[in-house]
Amino acid sequence: MKEIFLFVFVMWILIIVGGGLLISIIAPLTISGYGKFDSILDSEIKALIAIILVIAWIFILSKIKNWIFHKQIKN
Repeated sequence: MKEIFLFVFVMWILIIVGGGLLISIIAPLTISGYGKFDSILDSEIKALIAIILVIAWIFILSKIKNWIFHKQIKN
């Protein structure tokens, strides 16, 4: 039962850390020098970074989930 709480705790830590990264580092990111494509390119790069972070979170959480269930099956 403790493992489920660990999973939820790690999930919330990933959400808080990821949100902090997106707001403090990625949101102020600006790209210039491409004329009228600055805002489009800027938005696309920010979206790509956010998607990569979400994929990383899903991967990490699935590894933790698998570890928890394998541990519970062995007991």
